[in-house]
Amino acid sequence: MTTTLAARPRSDVAARPPRAAGRRRGRPSGRAGAALGVNAILILGSAYMVLPLLWLVFATTKDASSLYGSNAFTPGGAFLENLQQLLAQDGGIFLRWLGNSILYAGVGAVVAGFIALMAGYAFDKFRFRGKDTLYGTVLIGVLIPNTATVIPLYLLAASIGLTNTVWAVLIPAFCNPFSVYLARVFSSGYLPDATLEAARVDGAGPIRSFVSIGLPMLVPGFVTIALFQFVAVWNNFMLPLIMLQDRDLFPTSVGIFLWQSQVQQNPEYSPLVIAGSFLSVVPLVVAFVLLQRFWRAGLAAGSVK
Repeated sequence: MTTTLAARPRSDVAARPPRAAGRRRGRPSGRAGAALGVNAILILGSAYMVLPLLWLVFATTKDASSLYGSNAFTPGGAFLENLQQLLAQDGGIFLRWLGNSILYAGVGAVVAGFIALMAGYAFDKFRFRGKDTLYGTVLIGVLIPNTATVIPLYLLAASIGLTNTVWAVLIPAFCNPFSVYLARVFSSGYLPDATLEAARVDGAGPIRSFVSIGLPMLVPGFVTIALFQFVAVWNNFMLPLIMLQDRDLFPTSVGIFLWQSQVQQNPEYSPLVIAGSFLSVVPLVVAFVLLQRFWRAGLAAGSVK
C-alpha cells in the first residue's frame, strides 16, 4: 500500500514536464500570430490614411483631361500650371480664402485653447458649489455633434446681427467642451497640488498661481489643445456655410465646395478643386511638424494620467 502511494506522485511529476514544455513551445507561435495581426491592422490603417494623400499629390500634377483618364498614381506635368491657375482664378480669391482659414483657425485655436486651459484648471484645482454638475454638463456637450448646434447658433447670431461677419465663425470656436475636458486631464497630470500649495504659502493668490506657475507648466497641454482646435476650425464646413454669404469671408472649405458644385457644368474647375485641396493641407502639415514635440509630450501626459 505504501509503495503504491509513493509511485503515484512520481508518475505525476514525470508527466508534467512534457506538458509545460509543450506550452512553452506554443507561446512563441501565438505571440508571432498576434504580432502579425497587429502589424497587418497597422499597415491597413496607414494605407487608408496615406493613399488618399498620395492620390491628391499626384492629381495636383495633372490637367483636366488626364485627371480621370490616366493611372491614379502616375504623375503629370501640369503642377505649376495648376497652381498658377488656382492663384489667378477670380482675381486670386483662393488666397483670400486661405487667409480667412488661417485667421479663423489661428485665432480660434489660441483663444479657445487659453479659455479651455483656464476652465480645466478651475475644474481640477478649485472647490466650489455645483462643480460636479457643471462639469457633467461639459461632458454632455462633448457628446453633442457640432452639426447639431449649427442651426441654433445661426438663430442666435441672426438675433444679434452677427451673421455674415467674421465673429459668426470665431465666437462659436472659442468654446469647445472637449478642449475643456482635455485641459482638466492635463492639469491633473502636469500640475501637482503640492506645487500650488507651496505658492499659496509664499503668498501667491489664485490668479498669480495660475499665471506664474500653472500656465508655464501647462504649455504642452495648451499646444496639444490648440492643435486639435486648429484642425477642428480649419476643417469646419457647416458653420461657415450657414453663417456666411459673402464670398470674401469664406474659408477654404466653403470656397472649394463652391468650385466643386460647378464641376459638372464646367469640368475645368476640377484642377482648381484638386490644387486648392492640396494647398489647404499644407498649413496643417506645417503646424504639426513645428509643434510635434509639444504635441507628443501632451499626449503622453494625458495617456499616463
